[in-house]
Amino acid sequence: MSANIAAAQGSQSVSERLAEWTTTISPGDVSTATSATRRNILVDIVGLCFAARDTDYVVAVKAASEPGDQIIIGHKARVSASSAALINGTAAHGEDFDDTFEGGPVHSGVVLVPALVAAGQMYGLKNDRVMLGIAVGIEVLCRLALTLPKAVHKAGFHPTAVLGAFAATVGICAACEADKKTTANALGIVGSMASGIIEYLGDGSWTKRMHPGWAAQSALRAYGMAKGGFKGPRHVFEGTHGAFTTFAHPITPLTENLFADLGSGWVMDSITFKPYPCGTMVQPYIDCAMALKARSVSTENIRRIVCKTAEGIVHRLWEPLDLKQKPPTAYAAKFSVPYGVALGLVRGHAELGDFTDEAVSDAELLAIAGKVGFEVDPGNPYPAAFTGHVRIEYEDGSVEEMERGHMRGGATEPLSRQEIDDKFRANMRFGGHENPDAVLALCDRIAAGEGSSALIKELGQA
Repeated sequence: MSANIAAAQGSQSVSERLAEWTTTISPGDVSTATSATRRNILVDIVGLCFAARDTDYVVAVKAASEPGDQIIIGHKARVSASSAALINGTAAHGEDFDDTFEGGPVHSGVVLVPALVAAGQMYGLKNDRVMLGIAVGIEVLCRLALTLPKAVHKAGFHPTAVLGAFAATVGICAACEADKKTTANALGIVGSMASGIIEYLGDGSWTKRMHPGWAAQSALRAYGMAKGGFKGPRHVFEGTHGAFTTFAHPITPLTENLFADLGSGWVMDSITFKPYPCGTMVQPYIDCAMALKARSVSTENIRRIVCKTAEGIVHRLWEPLDLKQKPPTAYAAKFSVPYGVALGLVRGHAELGDFTDEAVSDAELLAIAGKVGFEVDPGNPYPAAFTGHVRIEYEDGSVEEMERGHMRGGATEPLSRQEIDDKFRANMRFGGHENPDAVLALCDRIAAGEGSSALIKELGQA
């Protein structure tokens, strides 16, 4: 790097550096591998929106919508752009079955797909621009997570909600070919809209479900305001009262992770696609328990079940232990390692039907979950990798044990395109759709950059 370039970067704020990148990238700059990743993300998100379309929480969000001409994925109703982004984001994240980024953790597709589907219709974009915005936003979201590892959660906020608002703003600006000034102002504006606390963990209530949609609709508003001339703070990230300090105190941001090889190396290609509809870090434990079930281990005469775990996930997935051993709601069960372990040991699977009010009152599941505890492993690599471990100790002193060093569906053991498409079909059928392959073909056309928002509108009629 030349001295002049280094000096120029030193005088720029973080938002200005991001804005400069968005003005230089074009659809042809996205690698083949990254294009495949964003295609799979689009397919996954659309399937999840269909799966959740008749749920009580989606019905509740729809009741608060504003009139307009934007589609809701899988619905005939039309609403405003911001309402569509909120509803689609809530539906996609509602069952916690969406993609995640190890190293964050953050959920990306549930923010960026709703944001860009809405922006594409609102601004009449071609789908190559829509898909560029999805890729740019997801990349920035993953990199922001690497910039503030573990810190946002520790501060009591949901990283997907907070960082997703910035990422969706960058994605919309890139898709709409905004100039540097508009993009920097939009990022400054959305900093005052970014939000999302994690108190839902205390009682299994629904607010986490709405966080991605809230981030998506906030980005739409921030871009629109900046486009109209509204000004936002230049140092929205690194300023004295900026996002890095507010949402991640007292960490020193690893800003180099945000910009290293930006545009040439795509960290989003390591995104994980979930095999189970529950919290990300619960999943390797389910796989361990299922592997033990496949070995025909006994669930009789168990003295206790101990799981090694990362300290960074204890407050979200293990404590308070009595609540995690007996989740108060079906949604709370999705963020309980004891319940996930019980599912694997007793049922040998974890599907949408296993996270229902009926399932979380199943006496056999609760009896096993009540025996599951944890011990913190100081050498656990979280958040660089999500691991699992289950050790069953029997009354006679015998032990059965299983351990995993990574999450299935991630970079180490990715789901194939066929597996992702099969998941899509299952989710579509769960949502009552009888011809998922027709919608899959539509998603492939959009992902390939074919056509414009007219194709996107068909997702609301499918």
